[in-house]
Amino acid sequence: MLNTDYIEKRNSTGDPDVPVVDMTPSFPPADSTYPKSKQLEAGHYLAMEQDGGDPFSDGGPPSVVSSVATAGGLADPLGFFIVCCVVLIGDMNRGVLFPIMWPLVQELGGNAVWLGYAVGAFSFGRIIASPTLGRMSIDYGYSKTLVMSTAIIIIGCILFASVYRVGSLYFLVFAQIVLGIGSGTLGVTRAYVAEITATRERTKYIAWQTAVQYGGFTVTPIFGSLFLWLLEGKRFQVGFFVFDEYSAAAYFMGGLGVVTLFLLLTKFQARYRTKPASKKKSSRTAERDEVADRMTFVGITVYSAALLGCMLLNVSTKGSIGAFETMGISFAQSHFGLQPAAAGLVVSINGMIGVGALLSMGWLGKFFTDVQMILGGIMVCALGIISFAPLDSVEDGGNNSVVHYCLGIFMIYATGYPIGHTAVIGLFSKVVGRRPQGTLQGYFASAGSLARILFPIMSGYITTYDSINTVMVVLFVNLIVANCFVAMSRRTLEALSV
Repeated sequence: MLNTDYIEKRNSTGDPDVPVVDMTPSFPPADSTYPKSKQLEAGHYLAMEQDGGDPFSDGGPPSVVSSVATAGGLADPLGFFIVCCVVLIGDMNRGVLFPIMWPLVQELGGNAVWLGYAVGAFSFGRIIASPTLGRMSIDYGYSKTLVMSTAIIIIGCILFASVYRVGSLYFLVFAQIVLGIGSGTLGVTRAYVAEITATRERTKYIAWQTAVQYGGFTVTPIFGSLFLWLLEGKRFQVGFFVFDEYSAAAYFMGGLGVVTLFLLLTKFQARYRTKPASKKKSSRTAERDEVADRMTFVGITVYSAALLGCMLLNVSTKGSIGAFETMGISFAQSHFGLQPAAAGLVVSINGMIGVGALLSMGWLGKFFTDVQMILGGIMVCALGIISFAPLDSVEDGGNNSVVHYCLGIFMIYATGYPIGHTAVIGLFSKVVGRRPQGTLQGYFASAGSLARILFPIMSGYITTYDSINTVMVVLFVNLIVANCFVAMSRRTLEALSV
C-alpha cells in the first residue's frame, strides 16, 4: 500500500490552512547506491511497490518519493550502518549495565523490588519517548530526531556514573529513565529500515537491525562483567570523573554515544518523507486491502485488530525476556551458585549465538513464514523458561548443574527469543505496509517498553512474596497463551503480510 504521508509547509500567502507539498527530494543522497538509470527526469526516485515488484509493472505512472529502496538492497547503506550504531548504543545501555545492576542495587540498600523498579525505569523512559520521537521523525526528519536522542543518552550515562557517589536508589531510577528516553528510537529506526527496503526483503534487513539491538543487550554484558572483575574494590579519580566498578561501564557507554553523535552530525544524510503520486494498485495489494477493511465482531477492522494483536504479542515476548533479564543474575546466584560476572558471561556467549541466528533470518525466511518462525521461536523460549521452574535454590539444598543453566539460557537467548521476537517485528512492519511507519512503530516500541516496565516489577513482587520459581511458571503460561493467539489468527496474519 502506498504511503500517503508527506511534508506540509505554509504557502506563500502565509495561510496555515492551505498545505503545499514539498516535492524536493532529500533522499537518497547523492552518493546513494540506488541505480541512476531508475531516476526520473525531474530528479526524483521511484518508490518500490508494496510487494517489491517493478514500479511500472501495471502500466500506471511512477510514484515519486524520497524514501526508496532498490529491489535487491538498501538505498543508503551508510545511513543503515549509522542507524544500527544508534540501535546498538541504545540497547547497550541495558546490556553493559545488566551484571552491574543487581550488585549496585544491593550496595545502595535495595532488594528485588527495587531491582524491578530500576530495570522498569529504563523502559518507562522509552514508553514516554517512543511515540513522540516517532512523530518527530515524520515532522522533522530522522537526522534531528536521532541527534537529539543520542545527546540525551550521553547525559544519561553521566548521571548513571554518578549514582554510586550520590548513594540514592531514587537517583538510580531517575538516571535509568533518562537513559530510556534517549534510547526510545526503536520505532524511528525500524521505520527508517522499513522505508528503504522492499517488502519481500524487509524481514531480512529488520533481522539484521534486530541482531544489532539483540547483541546490544545480550552480548555486551561481557563488558559489564569485565569492569566488575577489573575494578572490584578499586577506585580512581580523574578530575570530576570517578572510575569504579559501578561507574566505568557508564563512562564507556558515554564515549560510544559521543562517537555515534559525531557520525550523525557529519555523515548521516537528512531525510524527509514526501507525497507520492497516485498509482494503480496491484491485484495483490487490492486483495489485501479487501481483507484489511473487513469488520470484526468487536467493531474494528481486521487491519486494526492485526496491529493490536501484534502489539500484544510484542508485550508478551518483550515482557518475558524483560522479567527473565531482571531476575537472571539473582537466579544464577541463588540456584546455581554463579557470581554476577560468570552469569553475565554465559548470557553474552549465548547472545552471540543469538546474533548469528538473527543474521540467518534471511535464509530461514526461504523455508518458513514469519508466523511459523513466531510459533517455533516462542515455543522454544517457553520451554527454556519452564525448565527452571522445578529447581530448588542452593540455600534449600538444591544441587543444580551449571550445564542446565547454560542449556536453558541457550534456548531463551540463543534461539527462541531472537527468532520469535524478530519475526514479530517483521510481521508488524509488513502488516503496516506503506502507511506512515514512524508513529505506528513508535507505538509498537512503546508496547514493548510497557511490558518491560510491568513484567520486571511483577517479577520483583512475586519473588519477594512467593518465589522466583513462580515467576517462571507465569512467564511460561504467558508465552503459551500468546502462541495460541498466533495459531488461531494464522491465516489472517499471513494474508495481511504478503
